Amino acid sequence: MKTLIQNVTESFNAIFHSSPTHFFQAPGRVNLIGEHTDYNDGFVLPCAINYQTVVAAAKRDDTLIRVIAVDYHNARDEFDLSQPILFQPDKMWANYIRGVVMYLAQRGFSFGGMDIAVSGNIPQGAGLSSSASLEVVIGLTIKSLYQLDISQKIIAVIGQQAENQFVGCKSGIMDQLISACGEEGQALLIDCRSLETQVVPMPENRVVMIINSNRQRGLVDSEYNTRRQQCEEAASILGVKALRDVSIDDFNVKQKQLDALLTKRARHVITENVRTLAAVDALRMGDLSRLSQLMAESHISMRNDFEITVHEIDMLVEIVKNVIGERGGVRMTGGGFGGCVVALVAPDLVEKVRKVIESEYNMQTGLKATTYICQASKGASQLI
Repeated sequence: MKTLIQNVTESFNAIFHSSPTHFFQAPGRVNLIGEHTDYNDGFVLPCAINYQTVVAAAKRDDTLIRVIAVDYHNARDEFDLSQPILFQPDKMWANYIRGVVMYLAQRGFSFGGMDIAVSGNIPQGAGLSSSASLEVVIGLTIKSLYQLDISQKIIAVIGQQAENQFVGCKSGIMDQLISACGEEGQALLIDCRSLETQVVPMPENRVVMIINSNRQRGLVDSEYNTRRQQCEEAASILGVKALRDVSIDDFNVKQKQLDALLTKRARHVITENVRTLAAVDALRMGDLSRLSQLMAESHISMRNDFEITVHEIDMLVEIVKNVIGERGGVRMTGGGFGGCVVALVAPDLVEKVRKVIESEYNMQTGLKATTYICQASKGASQLI
C-alpha cells in the first residue's frame, strides 16, 4: 500500500504541479463459491483481498476532471462535466472512470472538477476484479471530495452500471459490492437480488491462496455473454424471473422442458446456489471437510455443466487438491476460460503447494503459475 501511495503522489505532484489532499483505496476480490450465480439473482460468497486500487485526489474550482493512469506510463484523460461524457475507444481504462462520473451525475448528484492519480496492484486479466475496484474507488473519491449523501451499496450499483452500460461488459453486482462493502477477516454472503449482505467469518487457521494459471483468457467476454443469455432463456422457459427462483425439486420435475444444453446450464446455477448457502453454514460451523467437498462439487459443475474451465485450470485444481486433501478447498474462481483458482490452505501446506505447482504445472503445460497469499480485507475506504 505504501508503494501505491508513493506512486500516485509522485505522479500527481509531477504532472499537476500541486499536492493531493485525499487518498482512497478499493480492494479486488476473490469469490470463494457461487460462480455465475450473481446475474441469475442468486447467492455469492466473495471476500475482499489485500490488493487494491489507490487514488490520490484534490478538488478543482471548475468542472474539469483530469486523470493520470500511473500504471500506463502516466497516461492522461481529461473531460469537462459541462460537456457530454463520451466513450474513448482508444483509451479503455478511462471509460471505467468516465462511466462512474456520468451515472453519478445522471442520478442527480452535484459535484465539480477534480484532479486524480490512480495506481493499483491487482493483477489485471486474472479475474480478481481490478475494473470493479477502479469503479468503486472513483465513486468513493467523488463522494468524499464533495460530501455526497450516497451509500457504499449505491456506489457499487453505479460501478456496475458503468461497466454494463458504458464499458459494455455485462457483469453482475458481486465484484463492485464486495469491493465497496468487504470487511476485514470476513467473507460476505451477498443476495444478488435484494443486495442484502451477511458477514461470514473466514477460518483463522487457513490462508486464501490465489493461483493464476497465466493461461491467456480467450473468448471470455463473448462466452460470458452467451452463458448469460442461456440462463435467461432457461429461466423464461421454466416460467420464472431468474434461475434463483427454481428449487432443485422443481428443476428435477421441469427439466424436460429444456434442451440438453440449457439443462446443463440451469443445473449448474441452481445447484451452485444451494452449495453457496451450504458453504456459509460450513464456515460458520468450522466444518472445513464439508467446505472442501462443496468447493470440489462447484468446480465439477463449472467443468461439466457450465463448461467454463480449461485444461490448465482443471490441472491446477487437481495438483492443489492432491496436496491439501480435506484440509482445505480448491476450485476455479472468476468468469472462466483461464484465470485463477482459489484455495483455502493450511499455513503449513502453503510452501508445499507452491513447490508442487512450480514443478508439475510448469512441466505439464509449459506455463508458470503465479501465486498470491491473501487475507480477507476491508472494503473501500479513505486512507488519508
